Amino acid sequence: QVLLVESGGGLVQTGDSLSLSCTASGRTFSNYAMGWFRQAPGKKREFVAAISWGGGNTNYADSVKGRFTISRDNAKNTVHLQMNSLKPEDTAVYLCAADKYGLGYSQETLYEYWGQGTQVTVSS
Repeated sequence: QVLLVESGGGLVQTGDSLSLSCTASGRTFSNYAMGWFRQAPGKKREFVAAISWGGGNTNYADSVKGRFTISRDNAKNTVHLQMNSLKPEDTAVYLCAADKYGLGYSQETLYEYWGQGTQVTVSS
């Protein structure tokens, strides 16, 4: 079992930056790839970014490439999502997830454990 808790969400304006964190407890954090997904009201959950178990491989959705950066600190059991140049369409609940296969792919079905999410709202 892996317990994931997100933090760092909030209300910002277009063009602002925000940093999300996800802290894990339970099984060995460094064995898992970590991903960020988001879900806006009335829309399906979508992939945002992922990072492999060792941090050597990252993967981004086209919509956030160049604006968002995912990183991890295995010593602190934490994964971060730095979000820059935020847009109103980035408004969503952001969830982190853990993938036991460790490679950092985008497929939602690979992710076994999920956090509760943190709200990010970008005003225009």
